[in-house]
Amino acid sequence: MRVAVINVDPPELSRSEARREGFTFALLSDPGARTIRRYDLLHPGAGPDGQDISRPAEFLVDREGTVRWVNLTDSIIVRARPESVLRAIDQALSPATTSR
Repeated sequence: MRVAVINVDPPELSRSEARREGFTFALLSDPGARTIRRYDLLHPGAGPDGQDISRPAEFLVDREGTVRWVNLTDSIIVRARPESVLRAIDQALSPATTSR
């Protein structure tokens, strides 16, 4: 299982933040918001100084690329609770859902 984060920040800022915070997962940059738009996650004008940012969202995607779970919000301060993510992972990995 791998965790990746996508944001609209420039690559230099993402690298700096990842080093500063000690992230051990991929922090990817999408300054043009191409991927963010593909997933309909753009929150126009919601960032500091009115710039476009991504809506908070968490996706659980399996190896085949199937989205197994999504958590979307409109508030930049709301995120999925860790226990919700872990429950979604457990459900996605259970034999009943993987044998479909």
